[in-house]
Amino acid sequence: MALTAAAGFGTLAIFGKFAEDAGLNTTTLLTYRFIFATAFLWIGLVLWRRARILPTRERRVALALGVLYAAFSGLFFWGLLFIPAGLTSIVFFTYPIHVYVLAVVLLDESLSRYKLGALALALSGVALIVGGDPGEADAVGIVLVLLAALGYAGYIVGSRAAVATTPPDILASTAMVATTAVFVVFGLGSGRLAVPSGGEQWFIVIGIAILGTALPLFLYVTALTRIQASHASVLGTGEPVVTVILGIILLGESLTLVLIVGGVLILTGVLAIQADLEAKRKVA
Repeated sequence: MALTAAAGFGTLAIFGKFAEDAGLNTTTLLTYRFIFATAFLWIGLVLWRRARILPTRERRVALALGVLYAAFSGLFFWGLLFIPAGLTSIVFFTYPIHVYVLAVVLLDESLSRYKLGALALALSGVALIVGGDPGEADAVGIVLVLLAALGYAGYIVGSRAAVATTPPDILASTAMVATTAVFVVFGLGSGRLAVPSGGEQWFIVIGIAILGTALPLFLYVTALTRIQASHASVLGTGEPVVTVILGIILLGESLTLVLIVGGVLILTGVLAIQADLEAKRKVA
């Protein structure tokens, strides 16, 4: 389930490129994505008899996380307009590194030489990609996706604290309500929200809502009831791999040596961070 969820999340950048080619603007894509995904999530909760309204305090936390989710989603798809899908996914997958940085800054977690080495590996991978292939690695796109990864790291840190008192599936579904509201308000206020036209645009909207959002989210949350979160995170490294492969097959994107080496450095750094986390949990 964790691997299938990673593959589902790996389709997000692909659907984003499909939308760009089909003339579907980002605001419309994301607004309808979250409208349908939120509906599917709550239908699932009703069918599993788990749907309920959270208490006021927990609901406020979930809604705040939903606003953050909207922010980093917008940055991710904005960055996608500048760089290829595979590169976008690889750069975004630096988010576990940002999680550790936030833990050091906000939670007074120690930064060991081991972690510094992992951080150096991941950052060197990003630097190699940016400097080694300037034609593909637009600096603006890289910065936007790195900011999206930082936002996702904040979402993860907040969610980890919230799930201590809130079931993760209900937390995520409640957060999605706020995410949807943000995009609806932004879309209407900016005048960029339109109704998708034609079968191709609707196919993209429904596809990203189901395959890229609702289904993988349900699978990931369910997987966490069977395996440890650290194991699920390691399996999540399949996400950028899926995006790169689909980008080559469906979008004709190139797989350069620089992208391979940079991606390996980033994933190695992420896995090293996760391995350190797992070792500490076992000791605890």
